[in-house]
Amino acid sequence: MEKQAPRPLADRARPKTLAEVVGQDHLVGPDGTITRMLETGTLGSLIFWGPPGTGKTTVARLLAHETDLAFEQVSAIFTGVADLKKVFETARARRQMGKGTLLFVDEIHRFNRAQLDSFLPVVEDGTIVLVGATTENPSFELNAALLSRAHVLVFKALDEDGIEKLLQRAEAEIGRPLPLDEDARASLRRMADGDGRASITLAEDVFRAARAGEIFDAAKLGEIVQRRAPIYDKGQDGHYNLISALHKSVRGSDPDAALYYLARMLDAGEDPLFLARRIVRMAVEDIGLADPQALVVANAAKDAYDFLGSPEGELAIANAVVYVATAPKSNAVYTAWKAAQRVAKEAGSLLPPKHILNAPTKLMKAEGYSDGYRYDHDQPDAFSGQNYFPTALGRKTFYEPVERGFEREIRKRLDYWSRLRRERGEP
Repeated sequence: MEKQAPRPLADRARPKTLAEVVGQDHLVGPDGTITRMLETGTLGSLIFWGPPGTGKTTVARLLAHETDLAFEQVSAIFTGVADLKKVFETARARRQMGKGTLLFVDEIHRFNRAQLDSFLPVVEDGTIVLVGATTENPSFELNAALLSRAHVLVFKALDEDGIEKLLQRAEAEIGRPLPLDEDARASLRRMADGDGRASITLAEDVFRAARAGEIFDAAKLGEIVQRRAPIYDKGQDGHYNLISALHKSVRGSDPDAALYYLARMLDAGEDPLFLARRIVRMAVEDIGLADPQALVVANAAKDAYDFLGSPEGELAIANAVVYVATAPKSNAVYTAWKAAQRVAKEAGSLLPPKHILNAPTKLMKAEGYSDGYRYDHDQPDAFSGQNYFPTALGRKTFYEPVERGFEREIRKRLDYWSRLRRERGEP
């Protein structure tokens, strides 16, 4: 009787094989990572990272089928340590009968450290093959011990071609085409916003609402599903065009244009914390030490949004945008950092000059470690002027502050110290 019960269209249209999974060819395509794992028969524990509706649960189910493992699913929202112990005991008993277990953990990032640690022994001894799914960056949300035992696979938001394939699958399942004109169909694809499950749910809403022979246009579609198509697709060109426009407006010291693009992105549903992080990047990349306060303001805006939420927190982000747009600009540190990285890679592992190396042992003292070091606080002007670069490398100049903002003061200090070096005969 359960098989005869009504099922959502998204469940009925779920892929039956890995080859039917849409939009993740880098994982399940002919040369995909998962495909290669299955061919070699070496499926290890995995972390699926990606936005909602990209097939993480479906792929986990199909993996269990392909590898003849028993499939167990839990959600981190509703599962505690005691529940996990029961799952592990069942998996051990199953293993004694010669059957392995694939344990799929949805929202795994919601587990605390103790819960995550409980997976370690059963993953290490092979009691379970763990497949965790998360929409959050696992580098930040999962502990290092678990990450070291799992392979992180990234699921991508579906593009419009992928969404279109799912709509065609939904039409095949229902047995008739969607009652939408061309513009409305394109609008529905945008409404899905890269979420395959959402696209099929929207299609189901359209099928339910349409009377015989009725065809919806884009305006009517919006009324039916009560959802507006995003102004731009957060994963495609519109997203990158607007964030580029925002960044370049700040770099060009135009606060009005910057506010305009900020408003457009927020109106389109962009994650405000993504924008706050980008403003922090602007502060360090395009302003730097010309106004050290810019980074403080940008970080404070991010914290204010975390504290206030929307819509009040968005005003804090707007404040930060205006501040960085009107701040003096300098990429001197950015340029210096790139140059220092390049020299560090090219020069190899050069030993620092011995006079700045500590000499905690007699042998190191005998080798000349720390010999000749002059403690700067004891020197005239609290400045020894000694060379700190490896002798084989010689002194390098990476940082050239600009004559704007606070960097003008830094330039004066550097010029003063350079004059002292010359007067004291230091290299």
